[in-house]
Amino acid sequence: MLDAEFFRRWMTATAASVDREAERLTALDSPIGDADHGSNLHRGFTAVVAVLEKEAPDTPGGVLTLAGRQLISTVGGASGPLYGTLLRRTGKALGDAGEVSAEQLTEALRTGVDAVMTLGGAAPGDATMIDALVPAVDALGDSFAAARTAAEEGAVATTPLQARKGRASYVGERSIGHQDPGATSSALLIAALAEAAGE
Repeated sequence: MLDAEFFRRWMTATAASVDREAERLTALDSPIGDADHGSNLHRGFTAVVAVLEKEAPDTPGGVLTLAGRQLISTVGGASGPLYGTLLRRTGKALGDAGEVSAEQLTEALRTGVDAVMTLGGAAPGDATMIDALVPAVDALGDSFAAARTAAEEGAVATTPLQARKGRASYVGERSIGHQDPGATSSALLIAALAEAAGE
């Protein structure tokens, strides 16, 4: 079973990963976006870790809901609302339980991903974070490690696609050949989940 401490570990691991990869995320964003994806997420997840240390919710749902709220309030551009919605809706789906199973997390995360698709209007194949998140959730039923691999493969698979949603869609065919920064940061989020689980 997964408790609040597990979810705090997940957010802390995500923040550390974003810190390490911020320059790469911004480099990926530079030719097709506003060149701020790494710095925006770094600011957001640093704020998440700070607020979780201060408030320390005692349920998995509470941790993710607070993290999502913090991202929405501190991250500019589209990534704040999208990541914030992902975590908030996942947290709300987990409810008030003190512990949740991996199966419950999988279903809750699916609810969160569906909410992101509704908010951003993106579907698999549009070269967005959805291309990493959907396969990750599908693989999470097998293991956390399988979810990490699926997310990483999904992010790489955005490279030959033409972006149809988000900031990258504005550059049209010039988005082809560039790995989507949102899918890449989503893969970091899922990799941090596997790290928190010790996989």
